[in-house]
Amino acid sequence: MTPPVSFRQLQVFVTVARRGTVSAAARQLSLSQSATSQALSDLERALDVALFDRLGRRLRLNDSGRHLLPQAERLLDGMQEFVASAREPEGALRGTLTVSASATIGTYLLPPLAGVFGERHPGADLRLRLRNSGEVMTDLLRFDADLGLIEGQCHEPGLASETWCDDQLLVVASPRHSLAARQGLDGEALAEARWILREQGSGTREVFEAAMAPVLQAAPSHRLQVRMELGQHEAIKQAVKAGLGLGCLSRLSVVGELDRGELVALSTPLSLVRSFSLVWHPERYRSPLWQAFKVFLDEER
Repeated sequence: MTPPVSFRQLQVFVTVARRGTVSAAARQLSLSQSATSQALSDLERALDVALFDRLGRRLRLNDSGRHLLPQAERLLDGMQEFVASAREPEGALRGTLTVSASATIGTYLLPPLAGVFGERHPGADLRLRLRNSGEVMTDLLRFDADLGLIEGQCHEPGLASETWCDDQLLVVASPRHSLAARQGLDGEALAEARWILREQGSGTREVFEAAMAPVLQAAPSHRLQVRMELGQHEAIKQAVKAGLGLGCLSRLSVVGELDRGELVALSTPLSLVRSFSLVWHPERYRSPLWQAFKVFLDEER
């Protein structure tokens, strides 16, 4: 007779897979580390299969674990829906969806969209994480997020993606900057300028550097002069307003400052149109809530 598998064992398995260590899973589940470790051992014994490769204190899903994880997630979601069905109208979307979004999307686009979706589906719990594009992909690979939105294209072969919508980047300066009065900046002016930019790993930085590459190749004596690297749009805007350098930011993030005359957009030969992309792990269980939210994002693009 096959030994029974408990809800707690499945919960421990899924949480360890997402968090990477028994100790982190124990903290999230409010269990002792020994109880968490025992539940995982009991599950592997009941299934007669190892689910993880042990790398010191870290556990990494092996092939069996990756195969079984989406089924375990479906079972847990089914249990949560079973409990919630007594409290919610039939047919209502229920559950939790973790969405990891890069800074521009997570700050300027996603919150109002999440608000509209939440009003339509009050039983749905959307949890938003603000990351740079590289960190979004890491969240998805570690099963720490269900869906990701990034700036630019996804270059991670282990993830699935599709283009969501387009965005325009602008080169901006303080009205008092020496280049602000120029009718248009040529390659030499761009190569000589000092810049206030997002950190490495951000989609904005990746698009900007790709656009600047031909300019710098044409002026081999120059290299990109990055005066400051900052992880927040507001910090970059404040530094640019202070005249410390030029910035390159999404039009979405500077429309207010442009309207108030606090920043000016400079004309350049750079190609700064980019795409926003939806990204997900193809082996992750895609619940009805996941599917509904993706359809909603497609409709609102």
